[in-house]
Amino acid sequence: MSSEPSLTEEIASQLRDQVTGGALVPGQRLSEARLAADLDISRNTLREVFRLLTREGLLRHEPNRGVFVAVPSMASILDIYRVRRLIEVPALAQAWPRHEGAGRMRAAVERAKNLRDIGDWRGIGSANMEFHAAIVSLSDSPRLNAFFAQIIAELRLAFGLLDSPEMLHAPYIDRNAQILERLEAGDAAMASVMLDEYLGQSERVVLQAFARLG
Repeated sequence: MSSEPSLTEEIASQLRDQVTGGALVPGQRLSEARLAADLDISRNTLREVFRLLTREGLLRHEPNRGVFVAVPSMASILDIYRVRRLIEVPALAQAWPRHEGAGRMRAAVERAKNLRDIGDWRGIGSANMEFHAAIVSLSDSPRLNAFFAQIIAELRLAFGLLDSPEMLHAPYIDRNAQILERLEAGDAAMASVMLDEYLGQSERVVLQAFARLG
């Protein structure tokens, strides 16, 4: 069986990156004809892509109106953080300090620090998501990695509604470094406690900012 991604998966990945990166914004209507032409694919292929990303919660279909970039709700944000605690905290608590995922965590921390020096806060947001994806990779579960990538895409969609990526991400650069230091020191249990507290604070900040939108 081929492990190469299908055309549908490749196009879905491109659109997913545009949604989570802010090129396509929450509530925006997607023109099927224009997108199919821009991507040089058939409408049937594009409809498969739309169905896939709708299942992932990044798009929504409205009968007789078309396909739109999803607008996250507070309920969905609460659910995302609930899932993050269930996945990330145990993965870190049971981690081996020399797992290759720890190296990925270190690379994400260093990247965020370098980007802070030039004020690239959206890039820092991406580095932060890489840090948390690396935590999940400590579990050695391809299924958890794939599922986590999906919920993080939804969370980044919510971030796209907020005005200040610096406010969202600045406090966590050093906290990521501190969590990593505890893991590298062999104290995965304390690292997981710190992560649980971190996720609680992050959730409150995001929900407060989201509430101000209404």
